[in-house]
Amino acid sequence: MGQNDLMGTAEDFADQFLRVTKQYLPHVARLCLISTFLEDGIRMWFQWSEQRDYIDTTWNCGYLLASSFVFLNLLGQLTGCVLVLSRNFVPTMRESSPKQYMQLGGRVLLVLMFMTLLHFDASFFSIVQNIVGTALMILVAIGFKTKLAALTLVVWLFAINVYFNAFWTIPVYKPMHDFLKYDFFQTMSVIGGLLLVVALGPGGVSMDEKKKEW
Repeated sequence: MGQNDLMGTAEDFADQFLRVTKQYLPHVARLCLISTFLEDGIRMWFQWSEQRDYIDTTWNCGYLLASSFVFLNLLGQLTGCVLVLSRNFVPTMRESSPKQYMQLGGRVLLVLMFMTLLHFDASFFSIVQNIVGTALMILVAIGFKTKLAALTLVVWLFAINVYFNAFWTIPVYKPMHDFLKYDFFQTMSVIGGLLLVVALGPGGVSMDEKKKEW
């Protein structure tokens, strides 16, 4: 009974959090989701010559093709980010549309994104991190206690991300700065996807939805 009370309190907290943040949570979620592409596009803008020279040296494709590749990559990423944030060219989901299956697909893709964050080493904390994170992500994937599991995973990943991927503490000229920066924004993208699940719910194809019929 005590465990049920604790779970009920946690779910009430998640619902209260959603009610308080429902107006701006989707916007924050989308910003986090595209943060990897936004950061990469901005970095290409400020490191244009380095990116161009790297492509030219690696592919031996010449100055013009290398510049064109960097430009198209930058344009594609930044344009996509602006469209996502402004919600332009977003398809409208009608009642007859398979919205619930798209939400299921989104949760499955979110699992694949999360798998890139797993650390396969023998340290105690990495094992705990993988077990806790995987257990919560399984709940999100099957749609059981979805909002609570997703919100808990958001807090878990954010705390780990700030502590372990603090790239701002490493000098820019060191390679570790870029590695940590990449991991930081990859994690923020997963957090963004989880926040969208919190904001929009798991959809019709989920255990949470099926429980209403039981």
